[in-house]
Amino acid sequence: MFKASLAGIVLLFWGSQASAEATREPTPYDPQKVVFDFYFNDPVHIGPALYWIRSLMGPLMDEPYGYAPEELDIKVVVHGAEIVTLANNNYEQYREVVERMRYYHSLGIEFRVCGQAADDYGYRVEDFDDIVQVVPNAITELAHWQMRGYALIAPKIMEKRYAIEEIR
Repeated sequence: MFKASLAGIVLLFWGSQASAEATREPTPYDPQKVVFDFYFNDPVHIGPALYWIRSLMGPLMDEPYGYAPEELDIKVVVHGAEIVTLANNNYEQYREVVERMRYYHSLGIEFRVCGQAADDYGYRVEDFDDIVQVVPNAITELAHWQMRGYALIAPKIMEKRYAIEEIR
């Protein structure tokens, strides 16, 4: 009898869990301190990587959080092939992403270019857009900010193979 009662309770519990619906719970986020690591093998990947910034900022600026952009401390360290997007002589080719970066810069985001990578590409400080700060080295820059409590986010850029409708 005990086994039958236990089995009934288990089935009742599982049945109630199966019919339950998910809930949306707002995590009590604090203002964020984040350093993004942009290191890509194709300059066009900087475009999708900028959506990672939007994905961080958007929910934090919306309700229930309502943080102002200046309450978020976000830095982007650029040191891969995407460095060419920030060179003044490439503005026309990368205008769309540069203008998006200008918008984010106007919200307080700092774009930091690795000086060592700039040297490797043959760029000088004056070759870069004015939203850029050239720093000595990307790796030491990333370590520096992490040691000061910044979360590290390294966007992974994936190629979309299926439309949502195809896999849902």
